[in-house]
Amino acid sequence: MSPANKSQLMRALFDAAVAAAQPVQFMPEAVRTLLPDTISGRLFVTGFGKASAAMAQALEAEMPDELAQKIYGRIIVPDGHEETLSRLEIMQTSHPVPDARSAAAASYVLKEAGRLAEGDVMLVLISGGGSSLMCLPRAPLTLSEKQDVTQQLLKKGAPIGAMNCLRKHLSSVKGGQLAVAAYPARTISFAISDVPGDDASVIASGPTVADETSRHDALGVIERYGLDVPPAVLDLLGSSACETPFSDDISLSASNFHVLATPQRSLEAAADIARHAGYEPIILGDSLEGNSRDLAAEQAQLATEMGPGKALISGGETTVIVTGTGRGGRNAEFVHALALQGRFDALAADTDGIDGSAAIAGAFISPDTADRAAAAGLDTHAMLENNDSHSFFAALGDQIITGPTRTNVNDFRVILTGSSCFTIYP
Repeated sequence: MSPANKSQLMRALFDAAVAAAQPVQFMPEAVRTLLPDTISGRLFVTGFGKASAAMAQALEAEMPDELAQKIYGRIIVPDGHEETLSRLEIMQTSHPVPDARSAAAASYVLKEAGRLAEGDVMLVLISGGGSSLMCLPRAPLTLSEKQDVTQQLLKKGAPIGAMNCLRKHLSSVKGGQLAVAAYPARTISFAISDVPGDDASVIASGPTVADETSRHDALGVIERYGLDVPPAVLDLLGSSACETPFSDDISLSASNFHVLATPQRSLEAAADIARHAGYEPIILGDSLEGNSRDLAAEQAQLATEMGPGKALISGGETTVIVTGTGRGGRNAEFVHALALQGRFDALAADTDGIDGSAAIAGAFISPDTADRAAAAGLDTHAMLENNDSHSFFAALGDQIITGPTRTNVNDFRVILTGSSCFTIYP
């Protein structure tokens, strides 16, 4: 298979993974089977995340007329998402660092949830990115102080579970607090998982499910990552008032959570394409975490040991420890580091179309990537050390740019074995 055909195949695998997570694939059945046939009271619908508008569109298309007449609410999406809805409002806010609009969105949702009564239903459409898009710091913490904490966590390469543990205890809406506000109304959550293990309490920081972490766990995150947090954060975490509701909280008894799409489902869709193309797909896992460079080294070794004709497919959410001043993301950094490990055909991209904070999904490499970089005057190693992977692949023309995909099941990676693999750098 020619290099061009290999890159096309890898892109086809990525596209299949994204397509499998599109709300139109699973929302119709969810509407038919998981929503009540009748509702005596009001039906408040909200959503937050990169897939929430697409989920809402599918909801409006499939909802029975009796329920459709009742719905009202607001869907919160990142900047750049221009979807239109017939019955629900759209509000754009900031990702990955929240802004004033994020606070306004959370205030609206919390206020409307608090107006609900027994007989009413709150339907919540949740997907990755929701933690930033709907952010209301717990008083007396200010938005700027919470922004500072979020930025530090991102630069330190903290995994999503650690990030959300801390964010939940600094929030007025996350960690089950939205469902508590809606009680005694019934809460129904439809979610697309973008987190390792499909943990409902981690997806968008779990605003409608119990939180089994404590403020002491949140303090542990600060210590573990050496965060320099504002005094208000420590003051807040020093009080039991910041505890989130545990599973025995009666206010959560009326909340039901349904994960409708998962990373594993998307990896299996990609595996089918690889199989039809004559490769043996090997799914390494849908919840791989850790530093992007470390994972690149591990998978380089594995790919080198494998025989030809394998497609090593994996998902999850890696992290980047930011020490440089360049433009990059965890997926671009993965394949950038992989290009220094050997000669591979590989692709890594985020299924939401945004790798880091840039409107770039990721990148791909071929066995001659390092050679082409050298010919173009690029220092492959130095640019990696500067966390400048987006600039590196932009110069080579090997970026993957999709625009907003309107879904999110996190990272997608594939390595095709069969090329002559040898280490360039020890």
